[in-house]
Amino acid sequence: MPTPDPYLHRAPTARPYFSADTEAYLAQTPLREIEKALPLRVLSEEDYAFWQTYGYVVVKEAIPAEAAKQLLDFAWDFQGLDPTKPETWYEEQSFRSELDQELHVYGFVEAYHHQLIWDSRQAQRVYDAFVDVWDCEELWVTLDRLNLNPPNVRTRDRALIAPTDKGFDIELHWDVDTTLGVLPQRVQGIIALNDTQADHGGFQCNPELFRRFEEWKLAQPADRDPIRPDVDRSEFPVVRPELKAGDLLIWNGLLAHGVARNTSERGVRSVQYLSMMPALEEAEELRRSRVESWRDLSTPTWNRTLVGDAKRHESLRYGTAELNGLGEKLLGLRSWHGIAAQASNSEASSEGRSCAASA
Repeated sequence: MPTPDPYLHRAPTARPYFSADTEAYLAQTPLREIEKALPLRVLSEEDYAFWQTYGYVVVKEAIPAEAAKQLLDFAWDFQGLDPTKPETWYEEQSFRSELDQELHVYGFVEAYHHQLIWDSRQAQRVYDAFVDVWDCEELWVTLDRLNLNPPNVRTRDRALIAPTDKGFDIELHWDVDTTLGVLPQRVQGIIALNDTQADHGGFQCNPELFRRFEEWKLAQPADRDPIRPDVDRSEFPVVRPELKAGDLLIWNGLLAHGVARNTSERGVRSVQYLSMMPALEEAEELRRSRVESWRDLSTPTWNRTLVGDAKRHESLRYGTAELNGLGEKLLGLRSWHGIAAQASNSEASSEGRSCAASA
C-alpha cells in the first residue's frame, strides 16, 4: 500500500491520532494511559485495567464458535489439505522466494477477502472491542489473512529458517521500534479458530515486561535491539493466554510477543489475524486501494509479507464479499461521517454490490 503523507485523525473524543503508514499511530496520550471518554461496550472495567497494565486482553466469544469452525474448515480447504491425513500437510513444493518458504513454515494462509473472513471483520462485538481499546469509534479494519499451523516438522520445521542474532524473532519481538523517543501506538489481534492446547504452539507474550517496560529500559545499553527483547524469563516470564474457538485476543504493539512452535503429534493451531486502527479517510489513495482490494480480491499491499496464494489466487475462487453497513465503514467504502468519503465511493459501492450479487 502506498505510504501517504502524515494525516491528522480526530476521534469523536477530540483525541488526535497521527499516522504516516496507517499501522502505527502517534498520540498525545499512549493507549495504556487513556482515561476513557467513551463508555465501555464489551470489556469490563477489570478487563480494561488488565489491558492497560499488561498490554493484552481476551474477549470471550467475539464470534460464535460455529463461525470459527467454518473458518477453520475454509482454511483447510483453501490450501487443499485434509485435516484427517497428516501426510498432506507436508508435501514437497517449490517456493517463489525465501519469504514464501518462511510463510509456509509459519502456516500463513493467503486468503484475505472470503465472505467468512469479512463476517468476522464486520461483527459488532469484534468492532466494539476495538472501540474500547482505542476509545475511538471511527476505525478501519486491517486486510489480513488466516493461519493454519500443523506440527513444525519436516517441510514445516522452523529449522529451515536461518536463525538471526538480532532483529525479528518469531518467538518474541515487538511490532514497533522501542528505542524511539516517542513510541508509536499500534494494536493487533487474532481470533482463535480452535481451542488452544499447550503443545499446539501459538500466541505467547511477556506481560510483565510490558508492565515494567520503562523501568527495564533504563537498565539497557544504548545499542540494544529495538525489536527483540533480551530478558531474563525467570524475572519476565512468557505466558500463553488460553483461547477458545471464537475468542478474540487484542494486544498492544509495545507488548513483546511471538508464536511458539507446534510440538504436538497431530494438533493444529489456527487463527484469523484481525485488527482495527483509527480511520484515515483523508488518505484518498490509501482508501481507494483498500476498496479495490476488496472489490477485485486483489492482494492487499499494506504489508510486504502478503504475497497471495501461489497455486490459485483467491480472486479465481470466489466473488466479492457482501458488506453490512458497519463493514462498509470499516473498509472505507463509506465515511464515518455519513457521506461518501469521496465521489468515487458511490461507483465503488455499486460495482461491489454487483460483484457480490453475481458471486
